[in-house]
Amino acid sequence: MYAADLHIHSRFSRATSRDCDLAHLDWWARRKGIGLLGTGDFTHPAWRAELRDQLVPAGEGVYTLREPFRLPGEGEPPRFVITGEISSIYKRAGKTRRVHNLILLPSLEAADLLSARLERVGNLHSDGRPILGLDSRDLLEMTLEACPSAELIPAHVWTPHFSMFGAFTGFDTVESCFGDLTAHIHAVETGLSSDPPMNWRVPALDGLTLVSNSDAHSPSKLGREANLLDTDRSYPALVEAIRTGTGFGGTIEFFPEEGKYHLDGHRNCGICLAPRETMARKGRCPVCGKKLTVGVEHRVEELAARQADFRPPDAKPFQRLAPLPEVIAASEGFSAAGKKTAALYEALLREVGPEFYILREASLPEIAQAAGPCVAEGIRRLRRGQVELRAGFDGAYGTISLLSPEERETLKSS
Repeated sequence: MYAADLHIHSRFSRATSRDCDLAHLDWWARRKGIGLLGTGDFTHPAWRAELRDQLVPAGEGVYTLREPFRLPGEGEPPRFVITGEISSIYKRAGKTRRVHNLILLPSLEAADLLSARLERVGNLHSDGRPILGLDSRDLLEMTLEACPSAELIPAHVWTPHFSMFGAFTGFDTVESCFGDLTAHIHAVETGLSSDPPMNWRVPALDGLTLVSNSDAHSPSKLGREANLLDTDRSYPALVEAIRTGTGFGGTIEFFPEEGKYHLDGHRNCGICLAPRETMARKGRCPVCGKKLTVGVEHRVEELAARQADFRPPDAKPFQRLAPLPEVIAASEGFSAAGKKTAALYEALLREVGPEFYILREASLPEIAQAAGPCVAEGIRRLRRGQVELRAGFDGAYGTISLLSPEERETLKSS
């Protein structure tokens, strides 16, 4: 079983880290324990040139970083698969639609061919995630014409402003988005602000594989969500798992409350509301009177036809986790971006193993030996779902709490 993170971005996308190059992506994938990593941004000519220069084939439809480009460090090198995200903005049924779609391809040659076609539609040079005036259905048709073995997955399908089911610009069903080509949609990406149980409530998603990816804009964010696959690391095996579920072992999830759009609200006004409160206020902010940003939980409620405890008989397993620096910070009372957290993080990687192994499998005594009793207890609680959550809303991430100050003192003095 290996972890796959298929939706990421390079430094050629807007608002991304300068470290989003292949060397750092490879290095961080090893630190995280990711076995298969999307390249992101295959449409950008300069990024594609770097992919051709720095990657070497390592199996059917997958690549690995050439040794001279690899940064020092432990861990098995990941395989790379060619991926990219397209932002489609178009009119349909009298409404402006803004939908993001993730495309998986079997080769750099396929990326060249599809990019040449997309370049006739719009500018691919200014942003690694290009904005095209292309209907999602037509994007799917163009993709399949260029490469019949390509896979298109609607991205972060619940995000309010830019997704297939988005509250402001989306659709209510897969069919209304992709029309006569709906049968070619085999999966949807659930996004950070929702998890499988939320999606199981929506009949429109029945029969589709629920995938999860990081959508990382910096290498350190890789793997905050991921897929678990029990297949060989090849493009055909990956696509078969996505299309049929065979070999698809489930997902690693954010706590959905941590996502930036879980609840409704207005960040500038400091207002965060549950769906029932938003409906009682007719969707208006109680401070400024403007429309609230409707979150994922609210939108799921609108499309759901099942109770919250519904579980399909063929549902794949999932595990809710939080990134290790956040767990360390929530266990020790540190800042997630602080030096103390970074020191413990490096100690754990050095003495215990990759991040996914630490979060999911490592023994608690082993963790305590490397990082102390508070971090070990925090990870124990994380694995059991014993997490206090403050939900995100209107573009602001949620937060987690694991130990109180009193509990930390008790653990350190015992």
